[in-house]
Amino acid sequence: MMELILSCSYILCFLLLHIQTTLAQEGFLSINCCSSSNAITNDPSTNISWISDNDSFRNGNGKCKSINYNQNARIFENEFGSKWCYNLTTTKGKDYLIRGTFLHGPLLRSSNDTFFNISIDATSIAQVNSSIDSVEVESIFRATNKHINFCLVRGKGNAYISKLELRPLSNDLVYLRSDPSKVLNVVKRVDLGSKHGVRFPTDPNDRIWIVDEAQKDGTPISSNAQVRNNAETSIPLQVLQTALADDKRLQFGFDNIDDTGKNEYMIALYFLELDDSVSVGQRVFDIYINGELKFENFDILGGEAGSNYREIVLRFTANEFLNVNLIKVSNGSEFGPICNAYEVLQVRSWVQGTLQEDFDAITEVKDELVAQNPENELWGSWTGDPCLPLPWEGLFCIPNNQGSLIITNLDLSWSNLQGSLPSAVTKLSNLEKLDVSHNEFVGSIPESFSSMPHLTRLYFGCNPQFKNDLPSSLMDRSNLTTDSGKCAQASKRSLYFIGTVAGGAVFFSVAFGALFLCFYKKRRKSRSRVEEEIQITNDVVFSIASMDSLFVKSIFIEPFSLDSIETATSKYKTMIGEGGFGSVYHGTLRNGQEVAVKVLSATSTQGTREFENELNLLSSIQHENLVPLLGYCCEKDQQILVYPFMSNGSLQDRLYGEAAKRKTLDWQTRLSVALGAARGLLYLHTFSGRAIIHRDVKSSNILLDHTMTAKVADFGFSKYAPQEGDSNASLEVRGTAGYLDPEYYSTQHLSAKSDVFSFGVVLLEIITGREPLNIHRPRSEWSLVEWAKPLVQESRIEDLVDPSIKAGYNAEAMWRVVEVAITCLEPFSAYRPCMSVIARELEDALIIEINASEYMKSIDSFGGSHRWSFADKKIVLPAPTTPSTTEPSPIISQALAPPEPR
Repeated sequence: MMELILSCSYILCFLLLHIQTTLAQEGFLSINCCSSSNAITNDPSTNISWISDNDSFRNGNGKCKSINYNQNARIFENEFGSKWCYNLTTTKGKDYLIRGTFLHGPLLRSSNDTFFNISIDATSIAQVNSSIDSVEVESIFRATNKHINFCLVRGKGNAYISKLELRPLSNDLVYLRSDPSKVLNVVKRVDLGSKHGVRFPTDPNDRIWIVDEAQKDGTPISSNAQVRNNAETSIPLQVLQTALADDKRLQFGFDNIDDTGKNEYMIALYFLELDDSVSVGQRVFDIYINGELKFENFDILGGEAGSNYREIVLRFTANEFLNVNLIKVSNGSEFGPICNAYEVLQVRSWVQGTLQEDFDAITEVKDELVAQNPENELWGSWTGDPCLPLPWEGLFCIPNNQGSLIITNLDLSWSNLQGSLPSAVTKLSNLEKLDVSHNEFVGSIPESFSSMPHLTRLYFGCNPQFKNDLPSSLMDRSNLTTDSGKCAQASKRSLYFIGTVAGGAVFFSVAFGALFLCFYKKRRKSRSRVEEEIQITNDVVFSIASMDSLFVKSIFIEPFSLDSIETATSKYKTMIGEGGFGSVYHGTLRNGQEVAVKVLSATSTQGTREFENELNLLSSIQHENLVPLLGYCCEKDQQILVYPFMSNGSLQDRLYGEAAKRKTLDWQTRLSVALGAARGLLYLHTFSGRAIIHRDVKSSNILLDHTMTAKVADFGFSKYAPQEGDSNASLEVRGTAGYLDPEYYSTQHLSAKSDVFSFGVVLLEIITGREPLNIHRPRSEWSLVEWAKPLVQESRIEDLVDPSIKAGYNAEAMWRVVEVAITCLEPFSAYRPCMSVIARELEDALIIEINASEYMKSIDSFGGSHRWSFADKKIVLPAPTTPSTTEPSPIISQALAPPEPR
């Protein structure tokens, strides 16, 4: 009978413990990415229940990969989006801990420099780097809404994640008491004096308390002491019952906390007096952080009367390391310092994202569209905050007066959408432009659209089953531009004729294409065969032809075998760059020449077109300020391009790139680089055969050789300038955010002036040393162009120029370059100068700078000490001769503004 009673007691205790643990997990969300089953699984060590994320990502977004026998990772490929978010349910006003685990085993390590960013809604919290095997990113925040988005934002290489955890916290804990608008990134959480780490269920909030193996100072002590006076503690009692103590000094900390010295940190220190014999005033010590006294005469028993527990929070600015010292005071204290646990957290400001009303409205729009188009690829980018850190495809956002972002443009054109127009569109109260043209929508424009106060442009043409009649309330609005865009409908007879002609054209194209394909495939069988068919004669080569370029080239481009490429690169040992085309590797040819080898990625969607484009273009042009193409390889389905190695990297590297590549360039060198790049673009724009437009001018595409000569690179997107009789529109707008000509983007009319606009941005980079877009700066400084223009108008050159070259330039030369940059950035291409004018102005500026430098040298030789310069001059921007546009300036990215239909 006793055995039965004991058995029942054990079972009852087990059930009570299980129920208590389960109740303690209330509000927990634990996601085990790519787990094999959608069933709930329990962790035997913590009894935490885990679920799968298999239903979180559709359309093939997020592939699964096994790291080892019991660990997986979900991989997000760059080709399928720019950010990938988990939408998690929260309670507004409640504090939460969120933790992402990024396991990066050897099966994932294809590149040691993969990195991507992590954000909570619009707030960037960390960067994950694949050079570390396992990374945990943990933050504490106060929910501002009923949901939160934990996002992986595209960087270099493919993003990945293994686990994601969300834990509700009591708002009474130390973290956000003083400022709930902050986000706290957990840097370190240590249980001092303990031999074993602690987490759930010992810590009901599932914080992970580690043992610092590197801690050397202090003696570990432990006790069964209890917290007196029922004082509320922020951490578990088991953590407080161990500590480190010392007779005189207790020190702990670590290196490499921050390499900028700009981020704010807080440290929470937890104290429980474990010795009952200690009285008030007997254990008193000072607290120093990085040598600065932060708390004088600290006494654990000197807080709340009768309590033996105390916690304090101290703030500091990191300076590469953290060093905390607890030092016994010399007057009267009998016992040395003690500390039971500590937490170090980085303090970040909560970034306001999309205005809540717009966020809710566009989410409703998405829900309506998804219900009618569940498999549409568009939804792959419609995740997380609609505007930040990267906007949803088809959205354009600008800041409002309160610092939030509002949605002003919604472009759903050419998206293969069906069903009715989403009624929730009318809730986008800030919407100025709506484009739903070229879809399969049915129905008509509802009367409710008249309630949208700012709507000035509405395009809904080329929806065959859509009624083109506007409601009378919209027809009466004088400021509304519409385009029903009725697609031409031919008669049956016309269709028959067109079909016959089209059929013949298709037959001819297929036949010609088949012949070309056979010819092309034969050329790839072997190097000897390639050389034979290319027929190299007197350094003239027939390069691989594209469909729009079948003619003899006059520049020798050497065909390389795959074996020779692998030998030159030591089997792709050293990667020096990566882009949309693929990876770039350093190599050395047999003759000793250093080369850069660009290898087409197997997953690149545009790479083959870029390969053929660059090969054909660079086999017909050659200039001192253009990167030449040395050779190529087409073997075993590999497509490889070989260039001379540019030992001084890119202009971007030198201005604001990685610290290892960055090097201060003096003003004269910057001017020389700008002039060289301008001459390279001038050669393209005035090419005798047919003018060429680069379409991706940016500082990373301006390379510097061993003599610091600038060479324009990357012609994968280049196109011949439209000629009379051509269609002047390019359906594929190409370029890079921050550099893209807004007129080209909105009209799709390509011209050489698009390169001029991009070059104007490059000039601003050279002048200021700043990147074109940086959302980590204050909001008014996100866009380099929008930040610089007011400074130029106010003649505040001292605030514009890169601090690293201040007092090292001639004012007249500087102002010439500033004027050129500003005129390049005119919103209307007609007002921008051509490259010949730009090159001439830069030549004059360089001559002025050189003469000034020589003059300075002569002054210095006679004991002079003052920098010579022309008098400060004011710049006056010409007023446009046509009414200025009412379009908002593209603050976040020029590339986000949707194009106007033609």
